[in-house]
Amino acid sequence: MGDRRIIIAGTGSGAGKTTITLGLMAALRQKGLVVQGFKCGPDYIDPAYHTAITGRPSRNLDSWMLPEDTVGEILHRGSRDADVSIIEGVMGLYDGKSPTEDTGSTAEISLLTGTPVILVLNVHSMARSAAAVVKGFQALNPAVPIVGVIANHAGSEGHGKIIKAAVEQECGIPVLGTIVRTPDIAIPERHLGLLPAVERGELDPLFERIGEIVSQSIDLDRIIDLAVSQPLPAVQAPLFREAAGKPVVKLAVARDAAFNFYYPENIEMLEAGGAECVFFSPLAGETVPYDADGLYIGGGFPEEFAAVLAGAQESRESIRQAIERGMPAFAECGGFMYLTEEIVTSDGQGYPMVGLIPGRTRMQTKRAALGYREVTGMEGNFLLGEGESARGHEFHYSTFEPGGGIVPAYQTKGRFGSKQEGVLIQNLVAGYTHIHFASQPQFVKRWMEACLSFKESTVHRDRV
Repeated sequence: MGDRRIIIAGTGSGAGKTTITLGLMAALRQKGLVVQGFKCGPDYIDPAYHTAITGRPSRNLDSWMLPEDTVGEILHRGSRDADVSIIEGVMGLYDGKSPTEDTGSTAEISLLTGTPVILVLNVHSMARSAAAVVKGFQALNPAVPIVGVIANHAGSEGHGKIIKAAVEQECGIPVLGTIVRTPDIAIPERHLGLLPAVERGELDPLFERIGEIVSQSIDLDRIIDLAVSQPLPAVQAPLFREAAGKPVVKLAVARDAAFNFYYPENIEMLEAGGAECVFFSPLAGETVPYDADGLYIGGGFPEEFAAVLAGAQESRESIRQAIERGMPAFAECGGFMYLTEEIVTSDGQGYPMVGLIPGRTRMQTKRAALGYREVTGMEGNFLLGEGESARGHEFHYSTFEPGGGIVPAYQTKGRFGSKQEGVLIQNLVAGYTHIHFASQPQFVKRWMEACLSFKESTVHRDRV
């Protein structure tokens, strides 16, 4: 099917685009198609749903964090060998970095990649007004190719027919189906610790049920017909090259139910740069491999497993010793929290962590930070040279209460201004920001050079 791809966008958060996206993926898989998932924006949870349904790693397309060519390259690479790609939007179609332009929005991804859009509309308590909503979305940026509508949360099939008549007459695009309000297909509220349930297959019956409803309610053949998109231009200087020769360093990557937020491209760029990524589980008490040359601890939900992590003393000690020996290490968000002295959960209970970073992290009942970040390296940051920038995002419910002697890693710029953030300790860079390595390829290059230097300095002596 070549370049068949479609964006499923919402009129706003809560319209039901995630449910529709998952249902389409499941329904098309049930028809025997190879489906590739993508997610607009920096989110980790929706791509995990996609991956569980399609059996292929879902990838993020973010036009603020990443250059335009890189967005196209990720889309092209991820779509290889797929019959159709389903791209889930973020928030509403036009919501992004700015209230006055399309930067970072689903609409921008559509325009950059030449991908048509199906608009999901919550039609609860709405009739002819549905056409006015769709018409407004068409008018805001006529260049965005909105090719169809799915009516969601309808009161009945008859209600759906009213919506269809209004939209098709006034807007000139088809209503591809109606999903009648069905309480038993509600996607669980995104909550801490949800991803392990996805990985265990606990949501598979729900995904199958959503797929059945979508198959019965939406014209899948018409969607496939509408998914014919503009061919993506060839990438002149590909960022994600295949690794040349054997790996030159071994990079230990913490990955389990507590630490599982990694962009696939981050791992792939490390591998292309010469790393053999070896995964280990702090949650299972596994230690840093004795022959590792570097360490990567990504984000996740360490607070949900704080008691177990606190009890895995051998694992915590191996991480502390590795970094104290000078192993080049990077930790973000959950990984940063894990390296502090203590995590205090929302009930006030404190649990000892690795103890490398002076201070503790304390869980809040309300979100502490959310949004895009541009991080600029500060003096001593071996991954981001002083004055060099990368892009990422923050999303966490904890705050960091620093101890003495903290040296910040970044100058971080967000929606509400700039601040110093993160911690530098020996060859460790740690902080709350999730960085997409493709926003600054020198990040990987410098890390691999540091890992190789560490390897050469320790190869002739015993490692702990």
